[in-house]
Amino acid sequence: MEYIRVTKENIEKEHICCAISNNNDVQVASKKAWLSERFDDGLVFLKSTERGKCFIEYIPAENAWNPIEADGYMFIDCLWVSGSFKGHGYSNDLLGECIADSKSKGKKGLCILSSAKKKPFLADPKYLKYKGFEICDEADNGIQLWYLPFEKAAQKPQFKACAKHPHIDENGYVLYYTSQCPFNAKYVPIIEKTAEEQGVKFKAIHITNKAYAQNAPTPITNYALFFDGEYLTNEQMNDKRFLKLLEK
Repeated sequence: MEYIRVTKENIEKEHICCAISNNNDVQVASKKAWLSERFDDGLVFLKSTERGKCFIEYIPAENAWNPIEADGYMFIDCLWVSGSFKGHGYSNDLLGECIADSKSKGKKGLCILSSAKKKPFLADPKYLKYKGFEICDEADNGIQLWYLPFEKAAQKPQFKACAKHPHIDENGYVLYYTSQCPFNAKYVPIIEKTAEEQGVKFKAIHITNKAYAQNAPTPITNYALFFDGEYLTNEQMNDKRFLKLLEK
């Protein structure tokens, strides 16, 4: 497998794996705009040269859009290998490149979000454990921060206090999201419309800057849905899934 790093210079001609439609698609445009604004913060997007979901996205933890304290670490936004790419060792390739790059930059180690049991859009805890990662912190909603230190004495990353106990003082459905996930550009407006049609109180909060993201009331910022103040899920929804949720 050959890999290529997406940069400011080539982003317009490269597909971005998690949304591989043409550049006129709102999802592609949203994701590429978000990536372009992060490259100066040290973000790396490494992907397969073949079209499909096979990539890793990581950034210095100080610039991550998550409420964590992990100075000197590299934070993995996403490691995604799916479809026909699974089972060929490509996850190992991508993670290996991230480790080598992070070590060359003098980082203390890597950190990434996961959970006790596999959740959609989060790293597989079984794979992380297999690769030597350990749990270093956990929020009340079961979202865990895992880390892979390059030195045993390295200080453990942790969640900020605002994210340890995910709760907000608002009634109804409240969604926090960023443009890091391209699906949000398409489906958040659909959910807003569905909620309005159903007469359901719904508020979408689009996190558009790093400072807000790093002080959010949830360890996951690219999609975190609350109901009556309590955290519900990080799983992106279309209108059908949202309607099923309302039925419950």
